[in-house]
Amino acid sequence: MGRPTSVIEYRGEYEFSLPPEAMWEAIEHSERFEGWWWWLGEFHLDGRGLVPGAVLHGLVSPPVPYRMRVRVHLEECEAPYRIDAAVAGDLVGPAHLRLSPSGSGTHAEVDWALEMMQRPMRMAARVAHPLLRFAHDRVVEATVSGFRRHVEQGGAG
Repeated sequence: MGRPTSVIEYRGEYEFSLPPEAMWEAIEHSERFEGWWWWLGEFHLDGRGLVPGAVLHGLVSPPVPYRMRVRVHLEECEAPYRIDAAVAGDLVGPAHLRLSPSGSGTHAEVDWALEMMQRPMRMAARVAHPLLRFAHDRVVEATVSGFRRHVEQGGAG
């Protein structure tokens, strides 16, 4: 039996022109995230950087009429190569980021399996899972293109 429709699974691979160390440095500037991504609000980091035990808090506003509060607990971090996290709040589940050298750039792999916990979202997932999946994928595309635009084309600022 497969996962319930309230779970969004994702796996993506991306190439960037920056080496892993520069990618990690850009990711460490979490104070810039809200300016980079239209879908993220009320964002802050509890902790000192990307280290085990740090917690990222935010409000996710995808292109559907619901907002989701999340906490991303960093469980394992190995600069500049990996982050393993546990997402909690209105979305729950594991998330992973892997960065590896690829020529003079970086090969990035991400994956997660996040369950929607809000009752209206769970109900919507039963009848409109393709729409929710579409909204999820638009947020992922915006995240990657926003990150790429800010760190590759315009510097880390």
